[in-house]
Amino acid sequence: MRKLSLLLAIAVCAFAQSPVKIEVNADQKVGTYKPIYAYFGYDEPNYTYMKNGQKLVGELAHLSASPVYIRTHFMLATGDGTPGLKWGSTNAYTEDASGKPVYDWTITDRIVDTYLRAGAKPFVEIGFMPQALSAKPDPYQPTWIPGGKNEQYSIGWSYPPRDYAKWGELVNQWVRHTVEKYGRAEVATWYWEVWNEPDISYWHGTPQEYDKLYDYAADGVKRAFPEAQVGGPASTGPAGERAANFLRQFLEHCSTGKNAATGATGAPLDFITYHAKGRPSVADGHVRMGLSKNAEDVDKGFQIVASFPKFRNLPIVLSESDPEGCAACSARLYPQNAYRNGALYPAYTAVMMKNIFELADREKTNIAGMLTWAFEFEGQPYFDGLRTLATNGIDKPVLNLFRMAGLMRGDRVQTTSSNAVALNAMLKDGVRGDPDIDGFAVSSDRDISVLAWNYHDDDVAGPDASIQLQISGVPAGVKRVLLHHYRIDATHSNAWTVWKAMGSPQSPTPEQYATLEQAGQLQELESPRWIDTTRRDAKLDFNLPRQGVSLVQLSW
Repeated sequence: MRKLSLLLAIAVCAFAQSPVKIEVNADQKVGTYKPIYAYFGYDEPNYTYMKNGQKLVGELAHLSASPVYIRTHFMLATGDGTPGLKWGSTNAYTEDASGKPVYDWTITDRIVDTYLRAGAKPFVEIGFMPQALSAKPDPYQPTWIPGGKNEQYSIGWSYPPRDYAKWGELVNQWVRHTVEKYGRAEVATWYWEVWNEPDISYWHGTPQEYDKLYDYAADGVKRAFPEAQVGGPASTGPAGERAANFLRQFLEHCSTGKNAATGATGAPLDFITYHAKGRPSVADGHVRMGLSKNAEDVDKGFQIVASFPKFRNLPIVLSESDPEGCAACSARLYPQNAYRNGALYPAYTAVMMKNIFELADREKTNIAGMLTWAFEFEGQPYFDGLRTLATNGIDKPVLNLFRMAGLMRGDRVQTTSSNAVALNAMLKDGVRGDPDIDGFAVSSDRDISVLAWNYHDDDVAGPDASIQLQISGVPAGVKRVLLHHYRIDATHSNAWTVWKAMGSPQSPTPEQYATLEQAGQLQELESPRWIDTTRRDAKLDFNLPRQGVSLVQLSW
């Protein structure tokens, strides 16, 4: 046993001292760098316009020069707008005593106005069913209890309409209203997605009844504004057979099925959505991420879309893509979710972003977005282990990964690493052996950006990686470049570790709060400096901690 331990120690030491070579060839384009990172969502629509919700929406809108899209559930649910965990309402649709529809866009407008004022755009989820239209209206409003079975969560709001024509007209009136209020040019840039996860308990109907729901909704959208973009089905991860069959039958319906609303063949489809989730667990007392499941969901969905020649070039938005499936399930009650506060979450997201690009390249599909289902929860303890981007107005490390992505611009260029885990190996096993020490790069006419990480599925201590970064393809005549080096790790861009060092205060003083706000911003590893180039090459050596992420930017 002592001999084995000694051999392991020698191996770890040797690994720690062996440099990892990451090479970037800025002359070799491999694809477009689309802003797939600029999509976010959450369950609770009424948090949008609360104090910390407005603050976060503003931060999201400003993290990217590209439009940032925001999606939320319950935009058509009946209620007074009081928020709750995994619940919200707008009271957009009621009926008078004679059964005549009454439309009230006050709260839906308040949500959309918050996005637009900040500079973001709505990714409109058309759902859920108003009580007056529900085929089973009572009981209607759920109470979701953290840690409970919540068997009565998907109740009246999750049922088909008792009158599909009224449902279609509700959608039609909503779109008409938005065009009148915000203008055709603005609304033409939005997404209109029909429902959420209709292959599980969010929909108490058959797949064929969802297709009918979609037909009437899409017809309502197009009658109001033919240029509007409508799509779906927002189904769950297609690595599962049931979800795969649901997505496939929906695409078949849109291609050749009979349209329930118009009688025509097929249904309008401007973009395709489905979800992709990982599966973390607890192994030997620590969190083990389930990245392979997340990647497999992405891949199987791409394959299904690619099998339909009519649709394979349509934009695909993974309208939820996350390490697991429940944002409101706190790590206090679900220990496998303890990845959420620290550097592991952004490192995982960086790896998945590269995987998504590479899988789309391989299947020749048109990826447009990977939507992160995380926002903020009002009135919850600081760093409670909920899947959020910010806690009580303090940004968490994962938000800085999206800030890094927003700083990158240009085309994706060839990037190789001596310690990368191959894509097929990740699909099969995740990152369970050697760490994935890798990156991807983009190049524009004025700069080159390299996102690099030292990632492992197992959240345990590991050695720093010694990175030797070589970047070729700096324009001829450029003799030196300005280096900005941003970092997320335990001591950079990480308000959680600062908060713990303060003693984990639940009522921080104003001075402590200001310190935490600053710690939550994206930070540089060192002061900006000039470095010389040689024969159009630039070189940089640095250490990268386990679960750390670096963004190296060279500009001229």
